[in-house]
Amino acid sequence: MSHFAIILPPLYSHIRSMEALALHLSGKGHRLTFIASPELITRDNPRISGCPSLPEAIAAAQQRFRDPAARTFFRIAGTLAGHTEALCRELPGLLKRLQVDGAIVDQMEPAGGLVCEYLGLPFVSAACALPVNREPDLPLPVMPFNYADDDTSRRLYAGSERVYDRLMQAHYRVINRYSRRFGLADRYRLDHCLSPLAQVAQGSVAFDFPRRALPDHFHYIGAFQSVDATPTPPRHPKPVVYATLGTLHGHHYSLMRTLARACHLAGVEVTISHCGGLDAAQVDGLYRNGAHRVESFVPQREVILQADMILCHAGYNTVLEGIAARRPLLVMPVAFDQPAVAARVTYHNLGRRVSRLATASTLAREITALLDDSHGVGNNLVQASQALREAGGAARAAAIAERALLSGRPVYRGTAQP
Repeated sequence: MSHFAIILPPLYSHIRSMEALALHLSGKGHRLTFIASPELITRDNPRISGCPSLPEAIAAAQQRFRDPAARTFFRIAGTLAGHTEALCRELPGLLKRLQVDGAIVDQMEPAGGLVCEYLGLPFVSAACALPVNREPDLPLPVMPFNYADDDTSRRLYAGSERVYDRLMQAHYRVINRYSRRFGLADRYRLDHCLSPLAQVAQGSVAFDFPRRALPDHFHYIGAFQSVDATPTPPRHPKPVVYATLGTLHGHHYSLMRTLARACHLAGVEVTISHCGGLDAAQVDGLYRNGAHRVESFVPQREVILQADMILCHAGYNTVLEGIAARRPLLVMPVAFDQPAVAARVTYHNLGRRVSRLATASTLAREITALLDDSHGVGNNLVQASQALREAGGAARAAAIAERALLSGRPVYRGTAQP
């Protein structure tokens, strides 16, 4: 069987998603090596591992990536550039030493595509977050705009795209420099570095804005991590809310305190997951402000199935898990692609959006309104949940990836069913 590398940014949600894909490929007999420190990999599987001889330059770049200060608005371009630079410099030799037969590359890390093209290795692109594939008249997946097709909206999307591209110049220069060094056609953006064989993406047509120009080898697969096939409504004396700000924002104590107060005002019980971001005194503060249960980490899918609704930062995996479980979403985006995910939640009427600066009383009113479901959110969730399940999940993504990597030929939509 084959040996595949998995190349990705060292982000918790991306690693967990790719592990789910790797698990299905390992079940087919393949070996998967993550180009990441072994301690980041949680699967206890002899065919899935981190890189035991990770070059120091890559390890240092990944350590910096995990620093919250390095992911702030004005530093993120430099952080991405440093990670891509280290991979472009070290990956050619590393992939040869590992003797891999191909790679699965996160869309957020262009070095994987550049190096694989340089070495002549087949690779598949995987979108753990919103796809970076660009289209005319669509907002970028990092922009907070709602979708519209009027001239004013199109001008807004185009203008914001120009601004974003200027902000990302540090990253673009690295991509362009190594594309030239590797003897490839000039490229500088993430979407210039995607696979010509197959692209798999979390989500579904039913959760994106209207797409008209995706390549024929692009496949929405639902969710990499398994979803409950028959979600049932919970039965509680009082409504239960699951609240989380994810691994990147779990340290925002003041915001979580507002969430706890809001749930107390709304008369609901709230389970809060802070993902290791708070100390003991802050956890006590959440209890004093009305939290029913506070944990560092919880088995998220199980907790979501026991909740009546979800209050979150619009992290992509959390939103997909909520949709799969048919739980209404109250989203308060903080950064990165979260505003764009929130825009899709409201576009498809799967929940409500509120500012992260909202007061506890405002949040309480939104919680009550969403639980009352006077706007038909529940019916929309049923349809969106079904679309996610029918997309095939990690099993279908693994079938597509395996076929593309072993054949070296494009895999088009409607083929490679699990």
